[in-house]
Amino acid sequence: MESTEQLNGIKQKQGYSIIFKHSTRCSISLMAKRRFEMDRDDLPENLPLYFLDLIKFRDISNQIVQDFHVHHESPQLLVIKDGECILDQSHSSISLEEALSVLG
Repeated sequence: MESTEQLNGIKQKQGYSIIFKHSTRCSISLMAKRRFEMDRDDLPENLPLYFLDLIKFRDISNQIVQDFHVHHESPQLLVIKDGECILDQSHSSISLEEALSVLG
């Protein structure tokens, strides 16, 4: 994810999207991202998935906090449905299995 236009598209999209926010300067964030990517094939093929480098795109990360009413965390996984955040996970609580369980 590299623009607020992409974020606006997610907010207006019907259905599900996943946003994975991570810091390129944090080893915990790097490990969580690698774990997530290893299990990524378990996600439905047509599910939009966005990765956000929050160091490079801090303005977008700040907008996510405002738009989806979540606290800033890194790493952080958000499941968005019809423009609303329905699941917010961070750090060691990131679970692809739980994320899959909320997908309808």
